[in-house]
Amino acid sequence: MNTTTLPAAHAGPAPAKAVTSWEFWGRILVLPYLVVFVVFVLYPVGYGLWLARHPESYVKLFDDPIFLRTAINTVVFLVVAINLKMVVALGLSGFFVQTRWWIKILSALFILPWAVPSIPTILSVRFMLNPEWGVINSVIFKLTGLDGPNWLNDPTLALCFSMLMHIWKSLPFWTLILVAGRLAIPTEQYEAASVDGATRWQKFRFITWPAMRTLFVTSTILSMIWTLGDFNSVYLLTGGGPADLTHVLATLGIRYLRLDQIDLAMASIVVALPLVLPLVYVMMKRLSK
Repeated sequence: MNTTTLPAAHAGPAPAKAVTSWEFWGRILVLPYLVVFVVFVLYPVGYGLWLARHPESYVKLFDDPIFLRTAINTVVFLVVAINLKMVVALGLSGFFVQTRWWIKILSALFILPWAVPSIPTILSVRFMLNPEWGVINSVIFKLTGLDGPNWLNDPTLALCFSMLMHIWKSLPFWTLILVAGRLAIPTEQYEAASVDGATRWQKFRFITWPAMRTLFVTSTILSMIWTLGDFNSVYLLTGGGPADLTHVLATLGIRYLRLDQIDLAMASIVVALPLVLPLVYVMMKRLSK
């Protein structure tokens, strides 16, 4: 007997999935963060890019003689200050990883520069460097009878002090990050190396550095990204002076804002993107691994 297969009934649209109370309240609680992100992040970035859309702004920016000096200062700041800071942090992490009681007390004092707000800290250092009534020049005069130098009136000295200020302020944070990386290395590896007669340098070269390399490079890249947007160390200490010779890209935009040149201020920020975007891309690739 021949049998025929009846066509299956056409399935209707799937019923809409009911939203549970957890999902409903989850969306309600996320909504304020989305509003904050749109108002304080997405809108300002989009508006800034819209203000910087005119090619004439970049022509005027590149014609400004201060811009070339600012670009050089920014590169010097990134290459010298960041790498010096991370190398010192790597060395100090080996010191603070020890378990002696007095090192724990010293580590609590060491973290204070990072914990204290930037504005009073940097302004205090600026007061100390004042050539007339600053603490440093007063001590120099008492010890030698000579007037101390005008620290912040020399472009090279002023930029060097800005980099030292940045290193001193952010060094504790990156040292703690690298201390955490050292603590993740099994102590058995060091014990086995000691039994084999390895020196401290050999332990660092064959145990510490291979385990810390990824963290060190990622922290360096992240520090560069943050430093490109940090203007406190320069602006609060030197104000970009003397004669606007210590500006970096983060403070150059403030200078143009004070001169009511908003288009140039936005353009000076946009030209930093060729430095920021490759760093972000490299960091994201490293984190994805």
